[in-house]
Amino acid sequence: MLVLSGSAAWAQTSDAIRSLKATGPVFMDFETLAQPFPQSAPVPATTVNTSGVPAVSTTAPATVATVTGYVPDDKYRLRVGDKISLQIIEDRDAPRSLVVADSGELDAPYIGRIAAADKTCKQLADELKAQLEKEYYYRATVVIALDLANKLLGRIYVWGQVRNQGPIELVVNENLTAGKAILRAGGFADFANKKKVKVIRNAEVDGQAKQTFELNMADILEKGATEKDVVLEPDDLIIVPSRLISL
Repeated sequence: MLVLSGSAAWAQTSDAIRSLKATGPVFMDFETLAQPFPQSAPVPATTVNTSGVPAVSTTAPATVATVTGYVPDDKYRLRVGDKISLQIIEDRDAPRSLVVADSGELDAPYIGRIAAADKTCKQLADELKAQLEKEYYYRATVVIALDLANKLLGRIYVWGQVRNQGPIELVVNENLTAGKAILRAGGFADFANKKKVKVIRNAEVDGQAKQTFELNMADILEKGATEKDVVLEPDDLIIVPSRLISL
C-alpha cells in the first residue's frame, strides 16, 4: 500500500511539473511588490524608507512647527527707522533684516516697495501674505518681528531769539514741551520776547488746518505755570520773536 500511495503522489507531482514546463517559466515582479502604495492612492504625510528613518512627504509642510507659538504683534505701529526681520517659511531661508525707509516703505522680497509705516507687524504680514499668494505662492507663511525700534520719533525746530537755533531730536516716550525745548536750545537770547513765543504745528491729518499756539514763557519758565506749556509733536516749529525795546 505504501508503495502504491508513494507512486501515486510522485505521478501527481510529475504531472504538475510537466504542466509548468508546458506553460513556460514563471516570473515574479519584485518591483511591483516593492511599491507600498498604488499610484492612485495618496501617500501619507510620513513614510519609512528602506533605512528605517522616517521621511517627511512633500504633501505636508515640514516647517509649520518652526512657527509654533509665534504671535505677531498687533499693537506697536512701525515707524521710519525701525528694524524688522522678515521670513517666508516656505522659502526655507533665514530671516531677512529690513529697515523702514524714510519714505515709510519696506523693500519686500518678490513684491518690492510696500508701505509699512503706521502698520503693525500683523497687518503688514497679512498684507504681504495676500500679495504673495496672488502671484507667487499657493500658500505663504509670512513671519514679521520687530528687532529694533527707532528711538528717534522726529525733530522739532527752534528759531529766533535763542542761543542755539536749529533742530532738536524728539525721542519716543519723551514729553518734550516748548519750555524744555527752549532750555535745550541754550535759553533765551538777550532780546527775546518771552511773552509772545509761538508754536506752529502743521496738522495735515484728517484735513485739519495749521495750528498756532501763543505762549507766555515768562509765566511758564519763571513763575512755574507749567500747565500752560505745550507738549511738542514731530515737525513742530517754535518761534521766539524779538522785543522792540529793552524792558
